[in-house]
Amino acid sequence: MNKTELVEHIAKHADISKAAATRALDSTITAIRTTLKKGGTVSLVGFGSFAVTKRPARKGRNPRTGEEIKIKAAKVPKFRPGKALKDALN
Repeated sequence: MNKTELVEHIAKHADISKAAATRALDSTITAIRTTLKKGGTVSLVGFGSFAVTKRPARKGRNPRTGEEIKIKAAKVPKFRPGKALKDALN
């Protein structure tokens, strides 16, 4: 499912226009992004939690030349599914 299909699904099931569904989805994504950028977490009970973790700097290899390279430390988003979501899939 891509964003267009998700917007169509939201519009159909919430009985709203596609424009309103697009604004709602964009607003939700922006709120999650802003919260994670500030170092917070977003928990949606029954669905899951979004959080930021730190990945330490490490050494890697250039696959083409075999040369050793340094990979910088980075902050990466993580998603942990909730129990209800896990149960719905099994």
